Amino acid sequence: MSIRKRVAVIGAGSMGSQAMWRLAARGAEVVGYDRYAPGHDRGAAGGESRIYRAAHLGEPGYIPLLRLADRMWEQLQAETGRSLRRRSGSLVMGEGASPSMRLLLSTSAAHGLDHEVLDREELARRYPQHRLPDGHTAVLDRLGAVIRPEASIQAAAARAEQLGALLHRYTTVREVVPAAGGGVRVVTDQGTDHVDAAVVTVGPWINTLLPDLPRTIEVRRVVCSWHLPTRHDWFAGGAPPFVRATPHDCFGIPSPDGISVKLGLSFKYHAPVPEPERLDRTVRPEELGIFRELIGELMPDLNPDPIRMSAYMEGYTKSGNPLVGHLPGEDDIIVMAGFSGSGFKLSPAMGEIAADLALHGTTQHPVGFLAPAGVGAV
Repeated sequence: MSIRKRVAVIGAGSMGSQAMWRLAARGAEVVGYDRYAPGHDRGAAGGESRIYRAAHLGEPGYIPLLRLADRMWEQLQAETGRSLRRRSGSLVMGEGASPSMRLLLSTSAAHGLDHEVLDREELARRYPQHRLPDGHTAVLDRLGAVIRPEASIQAAAARAEQLGALLHRYTTVREVVPAAGGGVRVVTDQGTDHVDAAVVTVGPWINTLLPDLPRTIEVRRVVCSWHLPTRHDWFAGGAPPFVRATPHDCFGIPSPDGISVKLGLSFKYHAPVPEPERLDRTVRPEELGIFRELIGELMPDLNPDPIRMSAYMEGYTKSGNPLVGHLPGEDDIIVMAGFSGSGFKLSPAMGEIAADLALHGTTQHPVGFLAPAGVGAV
C-alpha cells in the first residue's frame, strides 16, 4: 500500500493554483501558501485577459506542452462549471522573412496545427482593424483563445480545496529548505511545517525565496493599456486577440464584452524591478508614447488615449525558456519560474507536470529543455 504524499505548493498564482488542483486530484495531501490570495493583481496574471495560442513563436518543444494545456483547460472548465477560456482564434503578424515567422510557419505545418496564412489584402478584408506593413504576413491560429486569468486561478484553487487541499491565504513563506532526515521544511511567520515535497511557484519573489537558483530570474515591470475603438464596427468579424512579432513586439486582446482593447509590449519595454514588494504601480503619461506609435501605425481605429493603464510584474530568463524541474541537488524541491511573459497559456500543463515531479520524481512530458539544472536552458 502506497503512502499518501504530503506536498506544499508555495505561491497559489498562475502555476501554483494549477499544481494544487492536479496534486489534489491525484490523491496528494496538499498544503498551499500565498502571500496574498488567488487572483491577486501583484504578479503576472492581472489584466482580465490572456492569450492561448497553439501556434508558438519560437522553440518547437512547446507544441506538445501547448496541446496538453489545451486539454487541461477544457478539463478545468468541465470540473468547475466555469467559463474560463473562449475559443476565438488568434492572429500572429510579423515580417514574413523574419526567423520567428518562418519558424512559426514551419512548426505549424510540421505539427499539423490548424492555421491559415493571410496576405495583406485578405487580412484587410477579414480583419480591417489591423494594418499590415509591406513585407509582413499574418497567420490565423484557429485554436487560439482568450483566457480569463484571475477567474482561472481562483477556479483552480477552489477546485483544489474541494478535493481536500488546504490553502493558507495571506501567509508569506520565508524559507523552503531540505529537512534533516528527508522532505522539506517550510517556514512562515506563523510557524514551521514539514512536507514530503514542495513546489515553488512564487513568480516575481523567486529570487528572494530561493537565492541560490542556478540562474537569476530577471523581474520586470509590465505596463498594459486599454483603448476604446473609434469605429462602431471594430469588433465585427470576431476581432481575435493578436501578437505582433519583430520589429513591433506587442500584443492585443479585445475585451470579451466588446468595449475595449488591451495592449501590451515585449520585454525590451519593461523596466527592471529590484524589489517585488516595491513595484511602482503608477503609470506616467510619458510611458504612453510607444502605445501611441503602435496604434498610429498598426491600429489607427483605436483611440490613442487609454481609458486605463496598469502595471504588473513578470519574471524573465535570458533565453525566454522557464526553469521547470527539481532544484539542483534537491530531489524534493520543484521549481517553476521565469516564464518570460508566455506562461499563462501553459499553466494547467505545468500543474500536471508539477504533480508528476512531486509525486514520482519524473514526468513523461517533454520538459528536458526547461530543466533548472540545464545551463543551456536559461
